[in-house]
Amino acid sequence: MQPMQDIKTYLGWKVDYLNPPGEPAFAAPDSVSWQVFKNPIALAIGGVAAVLLEFADARIRSGVWDHSVFKTDPIGRSKRTGVAAMVGVYGPQQAARRVIQGVTNMHSKVQGTTPKGEAYKALDVELLDWVSATAGFGFLTAYDRFVKPVSEVDKKRFFEEGLPVSRLYGVQNPVRSLEDFDAMLQALLPRFEPHPINTEFLDIMCSGRAAPGVPKGLQSALVHAAVDILPKVVRERLELGPEYDLNWKGEMTVKAMAKLAERIPDTSSPAAHASERLGLPRSFAWKSPTERARLMEARETSALQNA
Repeated sequence: MQPMQDIKTYLGWKVDYLNPPGEPAFAAPDSVSWQVFKNPIALAIGGVAAVLLEFADARIRSGVWDHSVFKTDPIGRSKRTGVAAMVGVYGPQQAARRVIQGVTNMHSKVQGTTPKGEAYKALDVELLDWVSATAGFGFLTAYDRFVKPVSEVDKKRFFEEGLPVSRLYGVQNPVRSLEDFDAMLQALLPRFEPHPINTEFLDIMCSGRAAPGVPKGLQSALVHAAVDILPKVVRERLELGPEYDLNWKGEMTVKAMAKLAERIPDTSSPAAHASERLGLPRSFAWKSPTERARLMEARETSALQNA
């Protein structure tokens, strides 16, 4: 999988997470989002799961497959998706707005018909709502399952923290909880269907094309982990059989890598640069909750004294 936090450009424009100093992100440093999005293993698993949930609907599947370069350039497509995810959490708000507007501009040109003749537009409200919901579900569930458990209170906080960015994308019915996600899923479930594109996507993600240099065994384990966190009813509807089961060895590997990434700061990542931009140590997001609270308090005290 392509580590999302290593990605800092969008269509040739460099996203500067260090500047301007002090400019806030849409998510605060003490947010649940900052914890979830700093972990590249959770993002890789959650990202694949989100795409499978999106591809379950023929309108989104056709839109992505027919109007993007994913099947020919999965790395480039994944990078751009990664930028949009990371900048919405860690980027200066001005930069986030610029990237999101760029995404919306591209999506405004995407329209067509599914193989069964149903018309779609990428900016259809129902599709925007579902894409946003799948991303939140995927990243949060992957972190909760493979990194460390997230409390019910923090799960709701996570969804609430994403509301400002989701609205910039044009989402009109954002999910605020896993219960909301389940309700949206049930409403769309009759549309879901198996399709060869789903397995072709999984084959791409398991292959060396998806992330050169990453051991194929690890890539495969991450993909199987993504299938594993899908709601059971979705996996059944997509006919993703036992060949995609996550075995005990794969689960141990994924959890070990996820916990390692949780402990070791990546000081060149957006999470680290955003911390410095906001007057915090680059290792801030990897510190204990108690230490993060202390650092936040110290920063606020210093700001009051200098006011």
